[in-house]
Amino acid sequence: MSDLLYITANDCHLCDHSRSVLDQLGVERRELNVESDEAMALAERGIPLTFLPVLTDGERVFAYGRFSAKRLSAEFGLS
Repeated sequence: MSDLLYITANDCHLCDHSRSVLDQLGVERRELNVESDEAMALAERGIPLTFLPVLTDGERVFAYGRFSAKRLSAEFGLS
């Protein structure tokens, strides 16, 4: 999976946890702050950013809040 966006906020403990899950799984992504213009544009297009962090490809939300390694592994076909 490429072109994933990881939307986060400063001082966010769930963001820290979920970042470590993504690192553990080797999921490549580009990180955006929720206050960035690009994140705001995603919100205007309908990507919900109220419960951070959010992992999306810009069209679909794959995970939000406390990420599950098991669920993301199944979602992305990781071993």
